[in-house]
Amino acid sequence: MKITNTLTGKKEEFIPINSGEVKIYVCGPTVYNFVHLGNSRPAITFDAFRRYLEYCGYKVTLAQNFTDIDDKIIIKANEEGVDSLEIAERYIIQYWKDSMALGIRPANFHPRTTHYVDEIIDFIEDLIAKGYAYISEGDVYFDVSSFDDYGRLSGRKLEELIAGARIQPGEKKRAPEDFTLWKAAKENEPYWESPWGKGRPGWHIECSVMSTCILGKTFDIHAGGSDLIFPHHENERAQSEARYGKPFARYWMHNGMMRFAGSKMSKSMGNFITIKEAVKKYGKDAIRYFVFSKHYRSPIDYSEDLLQEAKIAVTRGNQILDDFEQSLGEKQPFAKKTPWVSEKITEFKTYLDDDFNTPKALALIFEMINEVANASEQLRRLEAFHLVRNEFGPVLGIFDLPESGHFDIDGLVKILIDLRDQFRKEKNYKKSDEIRDRLMSLGIKLMDTPSGTKWSF
Repeated sequence: MKITNTLTGKKEEFIPINSGEVKIYVCGPTVYNFVHLGNSRPAITFDAFRRYLEYCGYKVTLAQNFTDIDDKIIIKANEEGVDSLEIAERYIIQYWKDSMALGIRPANFHPRTTHYVDEIIDFIEDLIAKGYAYISEGDVYFDVSSFDDYGRLSGRKLEELIAGARIQPGEKKRAPEDFTLWKAAKENEPYWESPWGKGRPGWHIECSVMSTCILGKTFDIHAGGSDLIFPHHENERAQSEARYGKPFARYWMHNGMMRFAGSKMSKSMGNFITIKEAVKKYGKDAIRYFVFSKHYRSPIDYSEDLLQEAKIAVTRGNQILDDFEQSLGEKQPFAKKTPWVSEKITEFKTYLDDDFNTPKALALIFEMINEVANASEQLRRLEAFHLVRNEFGPVLGIFDLPESGHFDIDGLVKILIDLRDQFRKEKNYKKSDEIRDRLMSLGIKLMDTPSGTKWSF
């Protein structure tokens, strides 16, 4: 397997620290508002990458944080007259809902900044003791000039950063390029006690602390959007390697931005669509198809036309698979791995081993769906069906069946169909129509046929 390592700018063979195990940290959201579709790209991409690693036999430990204390959260809390943690909790709950709607599996760990303040203080104290950080009137800053390798991740030279940097009003740092580790408390802000007085963590320090506490001082992969390379990931790397004197992450993976009319999709710019709106309009599979249709490192332009095309493609694909499954009658396990199946699995892995090339993997999935629809031999159709439902689909999270132990949607809908049938027998058509209409509002269509009521998404 080869992945492009942002740190070196090269496509490199992936060799984990411990054989058979992979530890990944993905930067998560700052929870002050609804998550938009652009935010979903790293979540969807690295959810699928994790799935693929597991498909290849690795034991994966994934950590993704919640930034639950930040200027934007504080501003919103003050506007609403509530505690900042109430704002954070509200949007963390919404994030879970959005993630479930997109088929994104939870990480093994979802640490929150406010749960790691003691560890953050210890980290900063160590940086001060080692000469990498300094105190200035209750604030604490990282001295960029003290870390010789600064700028390597982003490809920026310190001289250029110094020339372009400015000290903002209220900042008390020695040099414009230095960054904040600890912020002294201002009026109407939450705070924690520290050796430097009342205050709160800076943005960059939280990820260094949470990632190393959970995954170790050096771990395999640090991932996130390309907009985080500088300054966030550059600063994370500097402060972590300054403290521990060893590499922070072995590989850095960054996805390209989702753009809206050529500009980065952003809440601050108002050019976004929320995940909730997007899922309601296009569906989970169409959004994942749209994301995987471009290589993860390339920018992707939001387009209603492209998402509508994706919706049509996945709807047709699901219908072909559903029709074929129903034609099989009594379900039988597919246990035989024929040479053709093995060949296609090898092809699928070849694509994803090459810097996680999802466009080619997606094309192969649709090639298999075409085999299900048009192959002349029943065995070939069954082989292709197996590959989509049980091999390739679960890796990308599209066209896949619910995993064992997950919620039985079919059973629930059948209970409601039985209840509707009972109302119809009692000539209570108002109630029976209400069940039909409410299911339709959730995207579930009932169809009355001579052989009984059927349903579909």
